[in-house]
Order: sequence, then structure tokens, then C-alpha cells
Amino acid sequence: MISRKTKYALKALVTLAAEYKTRQPVLISELAERDRTPKKFLEQILLELKNKGFLASKKGKGGGYLLAKSPEKISIGSVVRLFEGSVALLPCVSQTAYERCAECIDENACGIRSVMKEVRDETARILDGTSLREVLERSYPPEGMYHI
Repeated sequence: MISRKTKYALKALVTLAAEYKTRQPVLISELAERDRTPKKFLEQILLELKNKGFLASKKGKGGGYLLAKSPEKISIGSVVRLFEGSVALLPCVSQTAYERCAECIDENACGIRSVMKEVRDETARILDGTSLREVLERSYPPEGMYHI
């Protein structure tokens, strides 16, 4: 399960992806209201996203946050790893934080490790292969489609 911090980061990034074409910064208070996230917590999250190159900011009148890269270039996996670390369920299958299980006699013969590696691989494939643009497309109906 992902943390609230990761979920709020993803929600803010998707909201900013929707505004990407305007190139207009969005105020923290507006993001917090739109996404129903606590403003103080969101401030910390946005600052971390900015420090890691996901966001840019503008100060003063008309200021706020905007994506530093196009929505196609930001994967969900990169955001999840920023806040959660490894996507592996066990340390012995992690690519970024590998650690041998103390009780394991033979990793190559461990059926649990084999299954968890498949889970890690498939999770990484989906998260790394899904951009903010794709999440945005799943979130809103395509332009020009109206329901009456």
C-alpha cells in the first residue's frame, strides 16, 4: 500500500499535468483545495518534488508550482520510488535496496522469492510504463466528448 504522502504527490502531479499546456503556475492553496489535501503537508511534498526536478516554481504575483517536464516524461514509478523507496515486497528481490533474507539458505531455490520477483517485475513494468499523461487520460474524458 502506498503512503498518503505518495498519493497526495501523485494527485498534485496529475492536477498540474492537466494545467501543463497553459504553463501557468498553480497556487498551493488551489492545489490543496482541488485535490482535498492538507495544505501544510502538501507544501512539504511539493518542495520535495521541486528539489528532485519534477516541479518548477514561480514566486510572487501569479506564482505557484508547475511541472518541470512534460507529463509524458514523468512516470508513476519514479514518483512512487521517490517517496516509497523500492517497489519490491521483499528486500531480496529489490533492485534498488537488495538485502539477502537472513533465514534464506538458497535464494535460487526459494519459491517465495521467485513469486515476489515476478510481482516486483510486473509492478515496475506497470508503474514505469505509465506516465502522468496516461493517468490524466484515465482521469478525464477526452477533449470534445460531452455527455448529455
